[in-house]
Amino acid sequence: MREIKFRVWSRKWEQWLNPEEHVIYADNGDIGEVNDGELVESIVHNTVVEQFTGLHDNNGREIYEGDVVKLHVVILSPDDKAGFIEYRTEFGYCINFGKAVARQEYWAANDKHTIEVIGNIHENPDLLEGVDG
Repeated sequence: MREIKFRVWSRKWEQWLNPEEHVIYADNGDIGEVNDGELVESIVHNTVVEQFTGLHDNNGREIYEGDVVKLHVVILSPDDKAGFIEYRTEFGYCINFGKAVARQEYWAANDKHTIEVIGNIHENPDLLEGVDG
């Protein structure tokens, strides 16, 4: 069974929230701020919650929704492709390349591909130039 983990990006502060200082409410996904074990703010606004996919890249780095990844197809591929990880109910975790989407079964369990996390959509949007999402 895969480990269930999340990370939270604050659009307001443009940084990742410290998981030791914040909680995610299971019933609605709201974020609360905690100080010394006490809830000090019931809802932190303007955040993006991203889930760990349960997968790691070829360097052992955890892959989350919102990560920008580089996919290298070993056979017949002159160029690496960059895209971002997203969850789609019909496919599960995908790599969105803009005009094309690679489903998880294509890139996650194939020894003819390597995948590397090279950034994320919040801190490195420039890595996605030319990718419509």
